[in-house]
Amino acid sequence: MQILSVATAAPPHHYSQEALLAAFQAAWASQHHNPRRVEQLHRAVRVGARQLALPMHAYLDLDFTRANEAFIRVGTDVGAEALSTALAAAGLGPQDLDYLVFTTVTGVAAPSLDARLINRLGLRDDLRRMPLFGLGCVAGAAGVARLADLLHGRPGAVGALLSVELCSLTLQREDLSIPNLIASGLFGDGAAAVIARGGPPTGPGPRVVASASRFYPGTERVMGWDIGSSGFKIVLSAEVPDMVHRHMRADVDAFLGAQGLHRGDIGVWICHPGGPKVLEAFERSLDLPAGATELTWRSLERVGNLSSASVLHVLADTLAERPPPPGARGLLLAMGPGFCAELVLLEWP
Repeated sequence: MQILSVATAAPPHHYSQEALLAAFQAAWASQHHNPRRVEQLHRAVRVGARQLALPMHAYLDLDFTRANEAFIRVGTDVGAEALSTALAAAGLGPQDLDYLVFTTVTGVAAPSLDARLINRLGLRDDLRRMPLFGLGCVAGAAGVARLADLLHGRPGAVGALLSVELCSLTLQREDLSIPNLIASGLFGDGAAAVIARGGPPTGPGPRVVASASRFYPGTERVMGWDIGSSGFKIVLSAEVPDMVHRHMRADVDAFLGAQGLHRGDIGVWICHPGGPKVLEAFERSLDLPAGATELTWRSLERVGNLSSASVLHVLADTLAERPPPPGARGLLLAMGPGFCAELVLLEWP
């Protein structure tokens, strides 16, 4: 499978981290015993600004029903923008699409958002769809891998991966736990789409050479959601960086070794921006060279953590700003609920 294009989209409401911090401090001042703790946590995540699905004032009286209605409405809009932009960038139209993998973990819809895009964008009525839910941050990398699985042995077939994540709609205003305070400063909203074609490469885009999935038993409470009457309540353990240190080096070395490669053969590192501690754990555990994750850090600062869409934003930035030379190899990697990891080996023709 060869990647033809990657495009991103975001809702229109843009706020600096300072503006969001002031709003949170005002909302929580009467509830939190130490309002300065909110400021410390929000500054520690090193996010400079975020796009939100709704204007800031709309979150004050948002319940689960209204939040999910907004997810469907806004998610369909940004999903349509990302997918149509990616198709146009690949020189293709809606009728050219044979497969569509859709992933989200920030809202629920049946029919899923990918189905709603068939009429919206004029996609074919025989489009083969695969909606995914629950993979969270790992789904950007896992979605690329599953798309490659679908297109394997189907030369000329065109597929897309679409990620839509509106993390702000999961905000729990009454939850003053440390995980929720961190999440309220870290996560943003956005979408991304990848267009790919089965068969040998015919242009400059990278091809997917191999992928691997890793699940770590007994780690269900490291990351995820507790879903109840108020919506999606974050489960976010301080163990996440430890999981990177514990597993990532051995997993990457084993994956690359199976391809006859080692870490020194990888010139492009496309990592999910899970947060400063997670990124630093990636860098240390893999002994990455200076600057290897610069685009990931920039994405985190610019838009925050977009769950599954984040690593695809970094992939888009890589292709647009620093296209690797012919023959270069890259590793796209992310971790998420399960707890699990996904590794995707890329090679530029």
